[in-house]
Amino acid sequence: MAKFTPLHDRILVRRVEEATTTRGGIIIPDSAKDKPQEGEVVSVGRGRTNDEGKVFPLAVKEGDRILFGKYAGTEIKIDGEDFIIMKEDEVLGVLSGAAKRETAGARR
Repeated sequence: MAKFTPLHDRILVRRVEEATTTRGGIIIPDSAKDKPQEGEVVSVGRGRTNDEGKVFPLAVKEGDRILFGKYAGTEIKIDGEDFIIMKEDEVLGVLSGAAKRETAGARR
């Protein structure tokens, strides 16, 4: 896979897949599913720079599980895999202790 490093205060996120069936076994069609608002940080930029050139590192790091707004970021494709690139200020929060879910393109 190609190495992608975001610039400045941007982060690269792999979207976490939502379940395709309900607990009762009902299959949810793609047209009825909302886009998940949870993802895993794949890589981060160096940080935000102020007017004097001082760099402030980002609060999120690689491997963090994050929540973001439904329309946050820009969807991109790298080596055939879908990612989202967004600014750190679009991140709503970091999940800790959350149960591991499947990430797009990965299996448990």
